[in-house]
Amino acid sequence: MGKKNLLLHTCCAPCGTHCVKELLEDYDVTMFFYNPNIHPSGEYYKRYENALKASKELGVPVIEGAYSPQEWLEMIKGFEEEPEGGTRCKICFSIRLAETARYAKLHGFDAFTTTMTISPHKDADVINKLGAELAKKHRISWVHSDFKKNDGFRKSTELSKKMGLYRQNYCGCFYSVRAEPEK
Repeated sequence: MGKKNLLLHTCCAPCGTHCVKELLEDYDVTMFFYNPNIHPSGEYYKRYENALKASKELGVPVIEGAYSPQEWLEMIKGFEEEPEGGTRCKICFSIRLAETARYAKLHGFDAFTTTMTISPHKDADVINKLGAELAKKHRISWVHSDFKKNDGFRKSTELSKKMGLYRQNYCGCFYSVRAEPEK
């Protein structure tokens, strides 16, 4: 029997590198670039182009979800002043994971997960809890992960440099740009 098909929510190409390599041991992986939070649109398209480049390098397909920043802004309304890592971020994780679960179920994938747990700035427990809840709701398997373990973030950084991928310096949304410290 062949490997199970997994839809990997991919927040950006650099995060996808190590995650895909890890997951390919057990799954047929398809990257799912769904990030309506990314601001400005030029940044979004730069990240998507690099996701395409990474998918080619890694030998896996990539699917682009709808880019709907206005809908995303509506969904986080009222939480604009939240600190990074707060409720706004949890809502954002949930938006992206819900669409990944919905898409995976609709298109016959066996399971889904996300690259977001590779970031040292994101709480893998929160993300895994949201993913498990959405998996139950959509009747699809969630693959629990914490890709930052075992030097995963460092490995992703090295792989993305080796592949010549663009590495951004903020999570993606307007509010995370604003939160960046002055350099």
